[in-house]
Formats: sequence, structure tokens, C-alpha cells
Amino acid sequence: MRSKFDEQLNMLNQEMMHMGTMIEERIQKAIEALIDGNTDLAKEIMDSDNEVDREQKIIESVCFNLLMQQQPVARDLRVISAAMKMVTDMERIGDHAADISEMTIMMQSTSYPSQLEDIKKMASETVLMLIRSIEAYVEKDMEKARKVIAHDDVVDELFDRNKSDIIEMIHKDPTQGEQAVDLLMIAKYFERIGDHATNIAEWVIFALDDKKINTEV
Repeated sequence: MRSKFDEQLNMLNQEMMHMGTMIEERIQKAIEALIDGNTDLAKEIMDSDNEVDREQKIIESVCFNLLMQQQPVARDLRVISAAMKMVTDMERIGDHAADISEMTIMMQSTSYPSQLEDIKKMASETVLMLIRSIEAYVEKDMEKARKVIAHDDVVDELFDRNKSDIIEMIHKDPTQGEQAVDLLMIAKYFERIGDHATNIAEWVIFALDDKKINTEV
């Protein structure tokens, strides 16, 4: 019975890695579409959002099967619970990739200002956080997860800088107000992606830290 349980736990890890790769690819493509003004690629990302939703349902099904098969030990229960929480954050990151792509399409008729450089920096940092949080889960690396959480401060600082730059842009040229709002929304989506990557890292710690969790459960 335990061997079958371990087999399904391994399947869960594989599906989690698969979904992590799916999400990472969508974010990378959303950034590429934004920078290049590639509306075809942006539409492709939006149209493929259902694939992420299907993968979320697959993972949730595996988790429920694990919980129903036998009484999991404490560590198993934490791993399964963490996976169910992490997959929700990953799905939200996929949604934000679609949101950014939608904004790219909306902005297709406007020229990009210099402020896009700061947004590109935000994008780079949030993708790094996402990659490291998934690596922390796969490698069972608590220290890497903690570094992801600490790195969220970098993304928050970049968001604040973007916001200040965009406000200054409006003051200099009020006719760019609509575009400024679009840019602020895009920056906010990347800031939220950083928050979701932080959540994933926190759930990795939940799954791995026996001492910490035994005092909370």
C-alpha cells in the first residue's frame, strides 16, 4: 500500500514540476510579447490559459487521491497540503501572464516610453523568483526558499520606483495618462507575480520545516 502511495507522491512532484515549467514559459513569452509588441504571441498566451487550469485540476485530483488512499504521516500531509496551496498560486501567476498579454494587445497602437526599461527589470526579477521557488520545491531546499522570500523586497522597491516614474511621466505630459495607467497595471501584475512566488516559497518551508510546523499544526 505504501509503495503505491509513494508512487503517487512521485507523480505529484512530476506534475508540480510540469506546471511550474508551463507557468515559467508563459511568463517569459508574456515578457517577450510586451517588449516586442507581438500581439500574435500575446493572443497565443491568452488562448492557452485553459491548459494551466487543466493542469491545476490534475494536480488537485492527485492530491485528493493521496489523501483518500491511506492516512498520510505528518510530513506527507504537509507536502500534499503545500502542493494544493502552491498550485493555486501558480494558477494565479498564469492568469497574470494572460493579463499582461491582454495589456500588450491594448497598447499595440501606442509607442513604448523609456519607462518600459524599469518594467523589464521587474519582469526579470519576478521570473527569477518564480524559477527559484519551483527549484526550492523540487530540490527540497529550504534555504533557497528563504532567499526567494527575501528577494521580494527587491521587486517591491522596483514597483515603487516604477510608480514614481509613471507619476512623473503624467506630470510632464498629461496626454500620456492612459498609457501611464496601462504601464502601472503591468508593473502591478509583475509585483503580484513576485507575491505569488513568495507564497510558493513559504509553502515549501511549510512542507520541509518539521520544527516550525509541529508547533503550528
